[in-house]
Amino acid sequence: MIAIINYGMGNLGSVANMLKKLGFKAQITNEKEIIEKSDKLILPGVGAFKLGMEKLAELDFIEFLKYQVYEKKKKILGICLGMQLMTQWSEEGNVPGLGWFDAETLRFDLDTKKYKIPHMGWNTIQIVSSSPLFENCKEEPRFYFVHSYYVKNNNSNDILAYSEHGIKFTAAMGKDNIFATQFHPEKSHKFGMNILNNFGRL
Repeated sequence: MIAIINYGMGNLGSVANMLKKLGFKAQITNEKEIIEKSDKLILPGVGAFKLGMEKLAELDFIEFLKYQVYEKKKKILGICLGMQLMTQWSEEGNVPGLGWFDAETLRFDLDTKKYKIPHMGWNTIQIVSSSPLFENCKEEPRFYFVHSYYVKNNNSNDILAYSEHGIKFTAAMGKDNIFATQFHPEKSHKFGMNILNNFGRL
């Protein structure tokens, strides 16, 4: 069973619906007992980094999730804000994150006459590292993005894919049992379905 972690940040129903459409058992939950019993985790999210970390702290999830991921080795997928929370720190609110990746979350500093912020809509990605998350991507993959901040990885080995919006930024990252995408696979039609199907089958 895949536990979709509900910490009060964003609409989680579309993630659950997509997983169920693909044939996976999924449950939106903030109950530790259910998360403990799950096989895999998804940390989605839309909104502000600082508030997201505060919500996780309120639920006493910061060390709990670290234990699930690092000690129990459960596979986890971070989506959008969920990916950013896995970094060391964010410019948004100037607060530390979960610190699972040697990376930081920065605000797009772009000419707004040329580039809209937030970066919103469909964009292509460039896959730069082999990962089970991107199996069966046989054509140029396109995904749906909505974000004003981006992840900058200090360890290039963790980068799975790039995208571009004025600058090149990390579109997906991963190491060991931890995966994350800046884009929304649940809103990305067949390309996103492939990502979630690959994750569900890991």
